[in-house]
Amino acid sequence: MVRLARVRERMADLDVEVLLLSLGADLPWLTGYEAMPLERLTMLVVPVDTAATLVVPRLEAPRVEEQPEVFSLRPWSETEDPVAIVSDLAGSRANVAISDRTWATFLLALQRRRPGSSWRTSSEVTGPLRAVKDADEVTALVAASAAADRVATQLLSGDIPLLGRTERQVSQDIGRRLIDEGHQKVNFAIVGSGPNSASPHHEAGPRVIGRAEAVVCDFGGTMDGYCSDTTRTVWTGSPTNGEAEIYNLLQRAQADAVTSAKVGVTCEQVDAAARSVITDGGFGDAFIHRTGHGIGLEEHEDPYIVEGNGAVLVPGHAFSVEPGIYLRGRFGARIEDIVVAAEDGPLVLNRVSHDLTVVEA
Repeated sequence: MVRLARVRERMADLDVEVLLLSLGADLPWLTGYEAMPLERLTMLVVPVDTAATLVVPRLEAPRVEEQPEVFSLRPWSETEDPVAIVSDLAGSRANVAISDRTWATFLLALQRRRPGSSWRTSSEVTGPLRAVKDADEVTALVAASAAADRVATQLLSGDIPLLGRTERQVSQDIGRRLIDEGHQKVNFAIVGSGPNSASPHHEAGPRVIGRAEAVVCDFGGTMDGYCSDTTRTVWTGSPTNGEAEIYNLLQRAQADAVTSAKVGVTCEQVDAAARSVITDGGFGDAFIHRTGHGIGLEEHEDPYIVEGNGAVLVPGHAFSVEPGIYLRGRFGARIEDIVVAAEDGPLVLNRVSHDLTVVEA
């Protein structure tokens, strides 16, 4: 109920007359119900001035935990037109915000029915609200991060064999361990070895991990609705002096960015804290992505830690700090922790060592 009131306040500030929520995290954030990605439309209709209604396929209605103080339920049958139902509930309200991930087929159908309406994404309304986590959400993120840390500890201690295994086998192993540690779902388990470690989003494949190689492991899942995400880079034998120097530079950049992530600092200043260290070290062109992203119900959400984002950190902002250095055809490295902005300084949720680690297994 409190979240819905905050949403309506922001809708009024933005002159949004009706909010339409379908696929994506906005719907479960407000209602606790997550729509299945079906060809059948599910949509929460939230007028700024009247009660909300959740429109769902009749066969999905048993999955909904009704909350009369938040929404009424409107199941639709196979012979009804759900787009017409949603449009009728929206009424004459012309300024519409709709879920960023609504399927195009439903958006286009609604636009045909409502030619006089103006459209914007729901994240303009909900993004800044969802970005600020309450105490229960921070607790959930802490628990998810701790579970991921237990897997990261197994990686650094050599309990997850690397040598002689394919990247895909290691990725599957990490995924199983995430589940064993309490996650309900694996969102990703990136494993990039040798030259593949220089591809930030490398898809783990058939390459066999060899000796004296960098291995980047970036993994996370969903635990009780909230996401984990952490990255550690290890070597399967002693790195070269040049590789060790680059990793030490990266370690300093990540630490400086985390230290800078204080309430009142802008997102782009945190990005600059990491980027300046790497640039001054001569590898600015090899840091090819933003420093971080928000995290919560989704793996990536507001706030984004990137140049050009002047949003100011406030207590409850939760985000990754994950600079990387990637030398194509040679190797790459990345270190990632989840951080929550707090009044008394950055709260780092991932506690596993950043030190250069050689894994002989």
